[in-house]
Amino acid sequence: QFLIRELKMSDILMQLASYFDASFFTFLVAITLLTMSPGVDTVIVIRNTMRGGRIDGLTTSFAICCGLFVHALVSAVGISFVLLQSASLFALLKLVGAAYLIWLGFKSLRSAWGKGLSAMAINTDAKNSLVGKNVPLTQSFREGFLSNVLNPKTIVFYMAFLPQFIQPHESVMLKSMFLAGVHFVIGNLWQLLLILMVVKARQWLSSDKAMRWMDGVIGSIMMAFGVRLATES
Repeated sequence: QFLIRELKMSDILMQLASYFDASFFTFLVAITLLTMSPGVDTVIVIRNTMRGGRIDGLTTSFAICCGLFVHALVSAVGISFVLLQSASLFALLKLVGAAYLIWLGFKSLRSAWGKGLSAMAINTDAKNSLVGKNVPLTQSFREGFLSNVLNPKTIVFYMAFLPQFIQPHESVMLKSMFLAGVHFVIGNLWQLLLILMVVKARQWLSSDKAMRWMDGVIGSIMMAFGVRLATES
């Protein structure tokens, strides 16, 4: 049994090595450019970093990128095709995702309008001046993961994009997970850069008035994403 496992593992490693071909570098360039394009993920990472600092932002980024494997799995087993063929199922998923984004945006707007400290208010403790409001990591993870998994655009993107880089003789599941893994790394690296820029900017955005303004702007953008997602065909 050990020998069989070794053989299977070696087969998998050889298969993975074969993925680094000319089409892989095309995928790498394309996925990098697409990752850098502003979208819902960018807004949520910025929002949560402003709210709770680096840890909040990093947890959100990690959760968002974990959602990519869900989309790869869905695409590989063909559920995406079923959703696209079923107008009612797709519409339901679309509305659920849109409602979640609108709820996150509303929470930011409520912080901007409410009294007391903003949800993004900064803890000015001299020992750790770059840490904001304490937010449970489970909340940060949940917000990032659900915002990605419930976004039907990502499902459509993975179903339309990944097959272009999967050859007929390759394992669809293994290749899909490999490409999602590449996307996972690129996404986290890009969002880490965003987080570092936001953390740096927070040194000049330490007033409650500025934090409320950022709450309002980011909350409005998130709600706009949600409304657009819910209304477009």
